[in-house]
Amino acid sequence: EPLFGYFRSRMDLPEPRVALGRGLLNVATACCDISDGLVGDLKHILERSGVSARLFWPAFPKSDAMKLLPEAIQQRCILSGGDDYELLFTAPSHCRGEVERIAERAGTRVSRIGEIVPAGDPLKIIDANGAEVACGASFNHFGEAGS
Repeated sequence: EPLFGYFRSRMDLPEPRVALGRGLLNVATACCDISDGLVGDLKHILERSGVSARLFWPAFPKSDAMKLLPEAIQQRCILSGGDDYELLFTAPSHCRGEVERIAERAGTRVSRIGEIVPAGDPLKIIDANGAEVACGASFNHFGEAGS
């Protein structure tokens, strides 16, 4: 029941990241909301930018309620679930301090979850032991149910 209440309250009270988005205008090299799932939307950024990425599963922020779920379910929800009000963005590593200041002013927590790597390398998600985590499927507005 607390788990349901947690998710319901998040969906009932969305918080658009307008201040963060505006602050990142001259810092981020790419940015989108996570409406089709983190991995799916990241793939859009990577394809259009001609690069790839390596993500670090332990760096992903998780709510207390999410931490209570089995890790496989956490991964499916976080990697494939959409959240129209959360932003996924890239920025040069030398701008990390500026990104943190922008986030603080916007009152929004940001987490560095990975790094951009050259094109040709596949998108990888690495767990705490260095093993690869399955990327999962993203929401497809035009696909069949379950695809």
